[in-house]
Amino acid sequence: MGRVLRYLVLAVPLAVGPAAVHGNALVADLSKHLVAITTGFTGADVLLYGAIDGEGDIAVVVRGPNQDVVVRRKERIAGVWVNGRNLTFRRVPAFYAVAATRKITDFAPESVLSRHQIGAEHLRFGQPRQAGDIEIKLFREALLRNKRTAGLYPDRVGRVSVLGNRLFRTLITFPANVPTGTYSVEVFLIRDGVVAGAQTTPLIVSKVGTEAEIFDFAHNQAPLYGIVAIVIALVAGWLAGAIFRKV
Repeated sequence: MGRVLRYLVLAVPLAVGPAAVHGNALVADLSKHLVAITTGFTGADVLLYGAIDGEGDIAVVVRGPNQDVVVRRKERIAGVWVNGRNLTFRRVPAFYAVAATRKITDFAPESVLSRHQIGAEHLRFGQPRQAGDIEIKLFREALLRNKRTAGLYPDRVGRVSVLGNRLFRTLITFPANVPTGTYSVEVFLIRDGVVAGAQTTPLIVSKVGTEAEIFDFAHNQAPLYGIVAIVIALVAGWLAGAIFRKV
């Protein structure tokens, strides 16, 4: 049933036909603009679909939200591993993924990739000032490696499928540990090595329901939340003790 619905959504641009892309080389949208994180959330898929006017390749970049990230280097001192030197990178996307119609370097020159930050190696972070270029490079590589290990910077470039040289679609997969916040979904139409059209669509990842209420309470009323947690722990301990004494 889910697959049928996806193709029905994909059929929307087909219904409007050429008029949808008249005056614009690229039109794209998402099957939903909110990814709701509830109890038991195991990840989510969002369908990106659209249409292009003429030939060209599609590149899709999903990123956000930006955050400061501290990268620490482990050092062995007296046989014990401890945190050593650390650097802070600013404006680092918490999640970053790319999809394309084919191998990106086959249709996009390095200048285009760098300008539009297509590919994790082209991301521009706020660089630490208290370190040299070589050290920054090593810590940056460690940052990207940690993100990939966490599944937040997928190694594999997703596949953008094109139907009839006009319609395209791709599935954006978010892991269970995806951070909450505002994301941007950027779609580029690249023709003859030049960006012929582009569109950015926002996407929200947010906690909803009881989990969201607890999260907001814990962050907005931290002292009270701490007191409540302690009281609950004491009551639970007292009840457990009482039950075992009766047994």
